[in-house]
Amino acid sequence: MKLSELLNHVKAIQVTGEFLRKDISGIFYDSRQVISSSIFVAIKGYNSDGHKYIPEAINKGAIAVVLEDNAVYPEEFFTHQMVTKILVKDSRIALADLSNAYYDNPSEKLKLVGITGTNGKTTTTYFIKSIIEQNKEKTGLFGTIANFIGDRKLASSLTTPESNDLSHYMMDMVREDCKYCVMEVSSHSLSLGRVHGQKFLAGVLTNITSDHLDFHKTFEGYRDAKKVLFNALTEDSVAIINSDDASAEYIANGCKAKIITYGKSSGSDFLIKDINYDLNGTSFVINHNNKNYKVNTKLIGAFNAYNAAAAFAVGVSLGIEESVIISGIKNTPQVPGRFEVIGSGKKKVIVDYSHTADSLEKALTTIRGIMRDKIPLYTVFGCGGNRDKTKRPVMGKIAGENSSKTFVTSDNPRDEEPLAIIENIKTGMAIYNYSVIEDREEAIKTAIAESGEEAVILIAGKGHETYQEIKGIRNHFSDKEIAEKYLAL
Repeated sequence: MKLSELLNHVKAIQVTGEFLRKDISGIFYDSRQVISSSIFVAIKGYNSDGHKYIPEAINKGAIAVVLEDNAVYPEEFFTHQMVTKILVKDSRIALADLSNAYYDNPSEKLKLVGITGTNGKTTTTYFIKSIIEQNKEKTGLFGTIANFIGDRKLASSLTTPESNDLSHYMMDMVREDCKYCVMEVSSHSLSLGRVHGQKFLAGVLTNITSDHLDFHKTFEGYRDAKKVLFNALTEDSVAIINSDDASAEYIANGCKAKIITYGKSSGSDFLIKDINYDLNGTSFVINHNNKNYKVNTKLIGAFNAYNAAAAFAVGVSLGIEESVIISGIKNTPQVPGRFEVIGSGKKKVIVDYSHTADSLEKALTTIRGIMRDKIPLYTVFGCGGNRDKTKRPVMGKIAGENSSKTFVTSDNPRDEEPLAIIENIKTGMAIYNYSVIEDREEAIKTAIAESGEEAVILIAGKGHETYQEIKGIRNHFSDKEIAEKYLAL
């Protein structure tokens, strides 16, 4: 595609410099990836400003540069380099618009389903993917754990990729005959325009509880970020909303799409009833259009009944038969690190990605409900560094009040001191039934060694992650692997 054609799809304040009528070879926001005859989009990030790398991008062959800081380099710089300078108000929006056009608007060729919420996004995408595949159709998936094109697994570094990566992957999905794409849509991606211009057939809200206040500053700011997805839906799409969530009405207000609700609240379009669960799975009933459907899943907990119900509603909205949907939910595999039960003997370890106050409380409540408080419950957890500090004492309080004993340890401290994070957690722990063991492996080892033969140990926070990030370095670390190691002793 010619540069002149692409410029028709971006709202430019000014276009100056040399205008080469060449085919564009790619669009990049990372100067290290720039190739000859490509476009470089300079984005202001958290840790680095892409405007600083404009000379490097030009040296590597960029023939056009998109930027939002007009003062960073003089006009003569671009003229001398024979490069087109494209000044825009927002580089992130420009990146999305250019990428959508360059990759021929792939979201319009897919049935795109977006799932947002504080908890449950990953599991809900897995349920939906399984339902679609049960219906003998190929789908792609974007998510926290991995991205998929059908059965082909791709690495995932962001819950929702940057806009040009997103469009690129979706184009690959189209080329590989995917009919659907299921996507986790994070609050960051909505705030930063990563999904700007994507055409969603359906948007799903799992729930909204406090999280990411380091980025959004207030709960209202976080909630408004989630609402962006539903504000962008059109009249020919559907919004599938958890009717039991306190923000349900707020999210639905002003949404142009058809509103479909699920939950235990009376009047829900997909009414959840009779939830039962144990360490083997969960069963429940969905009432839809005055008909009851019995649903079973290997995944554990009332929260997974909600995730499955959201997927059930998506399946119906896509025109899939209820019997196929029920089979798809039943056949959904264990989602890595999502309330994953480990241990073949009486002692069980549960590895869970519960890294918010709400998700930690739900995990602990679920375990206590299964065990009827007859079996000791030990919790190993910490909180991530460089993230929302307000949740640390709240999570400490929840762990202390719902555990026989808590081992407070390090999570991903990132650039913070682990013991400083632990001190933040301890301020919420009024009950002195905890030990501090900074080394995460040692904490897991001690919890397993000190617990009784029939105890349950919850290892919370990191879930599927196979690394621990300390001072910018990621070292291999898997809660599951460590638990299996010490359970075998």
